[in-house]
Amino acid sequence: MATIGFIGLGNMGGPMAANLVKAGNKVKVFDLSDDAVAALVAEGAEQAKSAAEAVADVEFVISMLPASKHVRSLYLEEQGIKGAIPKSALVIDSSTIDAATARELAVELNKVGVRFIDAPVSGGTAGAKSGTLTFICGGDEADIEEARAVLGQMGKNVFRAGEHGAGQVAKICNNMLLAILMAGTSEALQLGKANGLDPKVLSEIMLQSSGRNWTLEVYNPCPHVLEGVPSSNNYQGGFQVDLMKKDLGLAMDTAEQSGAVTALGKLVQSLYSEHSSDGSGKKDFSSIFNHFEPKRDV
Repeated sequence: MATIGFIGLGNMGGPMAANLVKAGNKVKVFDLSDDAVAALVAEGAEQAKSAAEAVADVEFVISMLPASKHVRSLYLEEQGIKGAIPKSALVIDSSTIDAATARELAVELNKVGVRFIDAPVSGGTAGAKSGTLTFICGGDEADIEEARAVLGQMGKNVFRAGEHGAGQVAKICNNMLLAILMAGTSEALQLGKANGLDPKVLSEIMLQSSGRNWTLEVYNPCPHVLEGVPSSNNYQGGFQVDLMKKDLGLAMDTAEQSGAVTALGKLVQSLYSEHSSDGSGKKDFSSIFNHFEPKRDV
């Protein structure tokens, strides 16, 4: 088993690190939240007093942080850990960040002899807990092959999208489509509900029809259609609206830089921005369902 430094123990990182511990690895963990660290220590992880301590004498470094600025700060700023990482280690960043930052990390870490891959994930908190995530990787093929053994303890799929940064581009394409599907599914369910249909029955109908999609099947946005999903828990847990809004911003920035046409992406970005401004930023992104509630009685 491997010795791993894991930094970032939030809704995704915490369960991911826990699965590495359960697989028998020596996992040194660090997070700004003492409670998050304590939860992992209770699972059998080793507490590190700093990010630099977490990466000392490890074979792999895994980070799972909210945004590009946090990743840059961790690795590249004056108090960053770039110089503390063993030259034999492989750095795996599973945060969702802009591709340019991922490429910068690869270059800067390479300058000090450290290898890097970007490996953002898909599968949500449920996938993080069950160890069924999909890792979407960018980097050298040999490094991704080396990472497979560790990634396979946290997920069931590992893809190489291309060179450094490609994992991030593929991830934001996926999340843009996910946001569009979630908004469209919510709109359709609210339309049916407003016209007297039972959302559970309508969901079953659409699941057997051409409107079938992942959000209907495993992450239904309407409360109590499915149990064990955020919509049936007052939209708590899961993937926050503000994080989806961030990812949509990354997608739109990438589209602008490449000249891609993303008309639906722009529309859903505006919907999630409005939903966040309504005070729903910390709720799960499926709460966009509430944004489509009828504005008046018919």
